Amino acid sequence: MIRVQREDFDIGAEIEALTGGNDQIGAVASFVGITRADAGEDAGDAVSAMTLEHYPAMTEKQLSDIEAEACRRWELTASLIVHRYGRLEPGDRIVLVVTAAAHRRAALDACAFLIDWLKTKAPFWKREETADGDRWVAARAADDRAAERWHSGS
Repeated sequence: MIRVQREDFDIGAEIEALTGGNDQIGAVASFVGITRADAGEDAGDAVSAMTLEHYPAMTEKQLSDIEAEACRRWELTASLIVHRYGRLEPGDRIVLVVTAAAHRRAALDACAFLIDWLKTKAPFWKREETADGDRWVAARAADDRAAERWHSGS
């Protein structure tokens, strides 16, 4: 299941809604991405906010494709991607990824895969606000390297 939304999400409620009552689930893995004030080693100055923009149909299609790929690679009982858009300040949640499976390895690996592929393949455009003005966020080589491990079928 995927959702792209402006509003925040409740992590516990999302996990319960996805997994509640399913006695075939033996493991749940989750990841929550949070907006940072530190823009990273390349940027220098602090980020006061980030705005995520997207084209809804294109974004939803790509997220669905990424989730489907995880389901092809691992035996998942359930999965969820919630990705926010709009203006977010440091400390705000950006993304929630939850995977559930009969066994922990599938849940953990699928969650890691989804995180890496969302970072490099999800069509969101990010603009950071700093004291020196706004700037668009460029792709990072480290993110590409993290996603590359999944191309070999690991």
